[in-house]
Amino acid sequence: MNTQPFTSGLSDDAVTITRVGDRQWHALDDDLVVGRGHAQHRSDGRLFVSIDAWHDAPFDRLAAAMLAQLPAPLYAVVDEADAELTARWRRAGFTVRRREWEYAVPTDPRTTGLDDVLPPPGVTIVPAGQADESLLRAVDRAIRDEVEASVGWQSMPAEVIPFPEGDTVVDPSKYAVAATRDRYLGLIRVVTVIRPRIGLLAVRTGERRRGIGRALLAHALGTLHRAGFAEAWTEVQETNRAASALFEGIGARPMNSNLELVR
Repeated sequence: MNTQPFTSGLSDDAVTITRVGDRQWHALDDDLVVGRGHAQHRSDGRLFVSIDAWHDAPFDRLAAAMLAQLPAPLYAVVDEADAELTARWRRAGFTVRRREWEYAVPTDPRTTGLDDVLPPPGVTIVPAGQADESLLRAVDRAIRDEVEASVGWQSMPAEVIPFPEGDTVVDPSKYAVAATRDRYLGLIRVVTVIRPRIGLLAVRTGERRRGIGRALLAHALGTLHRAGFAEAWTEVQETNRAASALFEGIGARPMNSNLELVR
């Protein structure tokens, strides 16, 4: 273990920072844990940090210890409504990189207006759990390569699924796809833990503006509605006007916003 004291001047209390494991730190006050820090690589290779501490002094000292031991750049995600936590990260040298809106998405086709939406001629929707895994992985890789070559995958909403290295399709059963006879043109991933989350909706560049994304969304939301879910949720980056227009056009409501910070 690596133990080091930090005295930020915010408190007279003696807070000791202890590295308790790989990318894990504790703030101790007389052997009482008063804060915890953690770092984790996301699927896109970026290193995200988080700190759970009630008071400024443990937070600041954890941040100082972690920043001294971790390679830059570092990223963090905060609820924009939590002004106190945002201020703590700013004090540690982090700045706002982007904003993501969290939407509540209705599933009832009478609300969304998607009940009559069909894919374009020659395209069919393959339900979740029925996709050919090799074709699914091929379209996933093609779309990621297209995004990376344009705006960059880091512009997409932060993915929190722990991907094995080199594998971006963790559970093929969660994907519905838009298919022609010999290849897939787009996909949608829906994961349900407590409530359904639309984690990815994407169409290959050359196949956009044909209604494929809208048809995938109509299929996924209709499936959730028949399963008894009134709402799903998703995140959209603030600058992605097309995605915002798509979801707001079917009655989705912005409920919250998250800030991605970088140092």
